[in-house]
Amino acid sequence: MAGVQPNSPLPAPRRHDDHDREIESLEEFDRVAASGSLAGYRVQSVDLTDRTFALLGTDTTESVFLGCVMEPDAATKVRAGGALVFPPIPGLPFDPYRGALYGPDELFVGLVDAGYDSTPDARTYHWYQETKSDGDIFASMLRSIHDDAVSDALDEHLAGARVVGVMGGHALERGSVAYAGAARLGRRLARDGLTVATGGGPGAMEAANLGAYAAPFEDDMLDAALELLAKAPHFAPSVTDWARAAFDVRRGHPGGGASVGIPTWFYGHEPPNAFATHVAKYFVNAVREDGLLARCNAGVVFLPGAAGTVQEIFDNATPNYYQSRGEPTPMVLVDRAHWTERLPTWPLLQALAADRPMAARIALVDSVDEVPRALARLGAGAAS
Repeated sequence: MAGVQPNSPLPAPRRHDDHDREIESLEEFDRVAASGSLAGYRVQSVDLTDRTFALLGTDTTESVFLGCVMEPDAATKVRAGGALVFPPIPGLPFDPYRGALYGPDELFVGLVDAGYDSTPDARTYHWYQETKSDGDIFASMLRSIHDDAVSDALDEHLAGARVVGVMGGHALERGSVAYAGAARLGRRLARDGLTVATGGGPGAMEAANLGAYAAPFEDDMLDAALELLAKAPHFAPSVTDWARAAFDVRRGHPGGGASVGIPTWFYGHEPPNAFATHVAKYFVNAVREDGLLARCNAGVVFLPGAAGTVQEIFDNATPNYYQSRGEPTPMVLVDRAHWTERLPTWPLLQALAADRPMAARIALVDSVDEVPRALARLGAGAAS
């Protein structure tokens, strides 16, 4: 890439906990640059076009500029001063160096006027499909940089939070009893002070994010939202109609509660939902799956689902079995008939857990109403 100096000594690695050395906004840049030194800092995707004077007079030893727009004189000076410069990549529908998580408004720009296919989310998926098919190593590198940047932003956002995951199938339709139940669960968990994290897609995932969004409002807000959303029950045949209904809810009730969605462009037929206020969207599904479950330090709730949810159950069970992430975390499976008869996952989970510490961290319940109590019980056992 132009701007990278392969023969220059690499900047010293940043310590894994040293997020305060990252500059992700113009305000942060101005504050640090005023000291006269950017040495050792990582500047992510900040437009520095109007900061040439500051860059010319600032120490940039062992700093790194990731996708920062700057004037040629400034770029020449910071490289000569010992910085490593990764220039912006023109023509991409996404920013591989981004320093923050996505929001629904960013992913769905253009939805109202031109429909879903015009949005950055849809255009990024199409770019992914095209570059994946031709095996371009440059494109795969950009995807990797993007996903690493998203993981970094996610860690920053969730630092110190008690995160509970809610997993479930994308096929769950708005207007169904099960969808309403998942939404009530998300609201209850958020009101209990937990950060709700989902796979960020439709169905049960959207319902849990919706519930968290509704948490600050009176209870009738959720009832009204469910009624409105039921008019567009599924993202097929029209993602545009499905997403517009969600934004209608958000416009009627701005400033909802925060939650996290972690979707993937790997499942491009599944659009992200508009109720997760912070979205960590990935290209590589394996990174997304493992990262989502690893960050659920307060446990994971598994609503009825199909193959994807079964995979998530055992992706979560494996580190609990080996205690590779420390003490096992709670796992609550919802709907006894589904997990013992239709997809008999519970017996195998029990067999795995037998005579191991994780046995005290798993539970099977009949309904979402039992989940908060089960999480509290299993969590208390984990803390004892």
